[in-house]
Amino acid sequence: MKSKIEKEVRFLKVYAVVATIGFATLIVSGFTMQGARTKFDEIDVGRINIVEKSGKLDMVISNQERQHPGISNGKIIRRSGPRPPGMIFFDQTGDEMGGLIFGDNGGRGHFGSFTFDKVLNDQAMGFRYLESDDGSYVSGLQLWQPPNISSDEESAKVGEARKITDPAQRKAAFQALIDKGQLTVNRMFLGKQRDNAILLEMDDVKNRPRIRMLVLPDGTPKLEFLDEGGKVISSLPK
Repeated sequence: MKSKIEKEVRFLKVYAVVATIGFATLIVSGFTMQGARTKFDEIDVGRINIVEKSGKLDMVISNQERQHPGISNGKIIRRSGPRPPGMIFFDQTGDEMGGLIFGDNGGRGHFGSFTFDKVLNDQAMGFRYLESDDGSYVSGLQLWQPPNISSDEESAKVGEARKITDPAQRKAAFQALIDKGQLTVNRMFLGKQRDNAILLEMDDVKNRPRIRMLVLPDGTPKLEFLDEGGKVISSLPK
């Protein structure tokens, strides 16, 4: 009986030593692997988060299913549907600051968008490509001027304006937001139109086209200057 107990005790001692060595080996190898590089010939992955040592998120590379919804003013952006696959960038505060996304545009059509955002708001500049089923497409550089308020504040103001049922009053409400500098406006577009014209259009801070330079589909060049009401006041050739 005594011999059996001694054997069991010896076994437990050996087991404890082996287990301790094994655990220590795992700890040491874990610390060693933290600074090591791992190389892959090919991987399949749904999402990659690029983070700092502090845990701060810098960038997300993701498919559509796992795409980050975005963060604005420290809040997760609520979206009614899925977000396209691509890369989403985040600034030093943790807010989204733009990204590269792509996806379908119904049937055979597709789109691509590479944009950068204003702090606390949405796109300020971007490169865009949008093609429809029939093969016609728009492509170019676009500049916007977002307001100096957060995107959720702007969205709330837009939501209130949209509730107005009378078309004239609704239009006036949106114009009032533009006049106060509380609504994102277009400032410039340079690119190709669906009709194959090349266009450079520059708008004022109230979203009104003021200079338009074109090469029409037939090759005719054209330069137009417009007044506040959109009327051409001077052009070349005349």
